Amino acid sequence: MVKDVFDLIPENIRKLLKKQNILELRPSQEKSIKSGLFKNNKNIIVSTPTASGKTLVGELAMLNTILNKGKKVIYVVPLKALASEKFKEFNELYSEMIKIKISIGEVQNEKYNYDFDLLIVTSEKLDSLIRHDTKILDNLGLVIVDEIHLLNDEKRGPTLEILLSIFKTKYEKVRLIGLSATIGNSEELSEWLNAILIEDDWRPVELQHHILYGDELIRYK
Repeated sequence: MVKDVFDLIPENIRKLLKKQNILELRPSQEKSIKSGLFKNNKNIIVSTPTASGKTLVGELAMLNTILNKGKKVIYVVPLKALASEKFKEFNELYSEMIKIKISIGEVQNEKYNYDFDLLIVTSEKLDSLIRHDTKILDNLGLVIVDEIHLLNDEKRGPTLEILLSIFKTKYEKVRLIGLSATIGNSEELSEWLNAILIEDDWRPVELQHHILYGDELIRYK
């Protein structure tokens, strides 16, 4: 089954996976690929437990958009610290083949960000960039939203919702991929974004529940 799924991945991306020693795929990754991750441009919401491999789904779509479609990608994260972490991680993996930029500073000093394949931003920063100059969206093919469940956050939710509404209504050809471990209304969200919903409860480590009673930690589930 795994071999069949790998056959659905473009050859140049298969080689990158092999180089990273990724020889097996996790359930959410297989489901995403079988649902047309490489074959169509449909929006996708991936809702699976932490460390279950959903980030790789975004990476696969990112690489395919940049390397095989010749379009740009914006990766949206909730925090500056996470943006810096992703910037470092992606640079270590892909800097030899794509131009990676991070935008978390002042807008007026960031004209260089028009020259990118992958731009990593917070939702607040992307909102600011778009308001200053929509040129940032030229030749954009994909927006990946990490921690998309923060739509429900009192502080960050409204900005993220506005951004998604803009892409949903004004840039329909830009693909949206949302990643989250905790979406309470995943079906409603996927319907709103006209997205394929990928759900799976597989996790690499068994989830255990404990109660702290005095100095004793008691497992109850």
